[in-house]
Amino acid sequence: MHARKAAGAIGAFVTSVDLTAAGEDAALHRQIRSLVHEYEVLFFPDQAITPQALEAFARGFGDIEDHPAYPKVDGTAVQMLESTPESPSKIELWHSDMTFRPAPPSLTIVHGKIIPDYGGDTLWSSASAAYRALTPAMRELVDGLTAEHDFRHGFRESLAEPGGAERLREAVAANPPVTHPLVRTHPESGRRALFVNPLFTTRICELAPDESDAILAFLYQHCIRDEYTVRLDWNPNTVVVWDNAVTQHKPVNDFHPQHRLLHRLTVVGTQPV
Repeated sequence: MHARKAAGAIGAFVTSVDLTAAGEDAALHRQIRSLVHEYEVLFFPDQAITPQALEAFARGFGDIEDHPAYPKVDGTAVQMLESTPESPSKIELWHSDMTFRPAPPSLTIVHGKIIPDYGGDTLWSSASAAYRALTPAMRELVDGLTAEHDFRHGFRESLAEPGGAERLREAVAANPPVTHPLVRTHPESGRRALFVNPLFTTRICELAPDESDAILAFLYQHCIRDEYTVRLDWNPNTVVVWDNAVTQHKPVNDFHPQHRLLHRLTVVGTQPV
């Protein structure tokens, strides 16, 4: 494999590898995991991979984490993230995937199936680079805090739609609010990273509401400074693998009313500490 940096703080394009035949090749997965730890998000162009092969590739990293709100490709665990003129995508805030879980996913793997002719980029930010850039005094403050994450907060627009509350009733019941450290330590690389996001984080538990709002507003903006980010202009059959523990990402919904379809799998993670 050959990795070429995509931006200063995060991201690399990886070539000379065929994920369609990767299966559960342990050596290949060790190489990719090492690159993920180094670059945090990897872009693999020209991977015409089937949903079944994508799932086999993902399972080489561990068990698959289900998602309560998205449909799946028949006979697989592959989630379908689809935006159509009739049902456009609503999520456009920066976030880490499924932080409303007690143990959010470790990795996210996405395959671009139907890509708009224009628009529809995705951005990633390095929450570890953002943490390292904080002053020592701010790091000392945030290191001792925890924050609440809530499924309902992230899907509030869907819950407000006609029939939305009933459709997501079981998901809401199965995912009560959880508390995570404001700064987590990566279980493998040891990197420290900010672990809050505007989609799912509702409050800092140890602070008064106005203090919490102020600190969160600062951290949200700090995490997405240009120097910590990378942007992908999708092409069909691009596969992206990213470290969900130390990154955030944001889809750009500027392509409507075009059709976009992404296939996604998330790998089971560990409880943040």
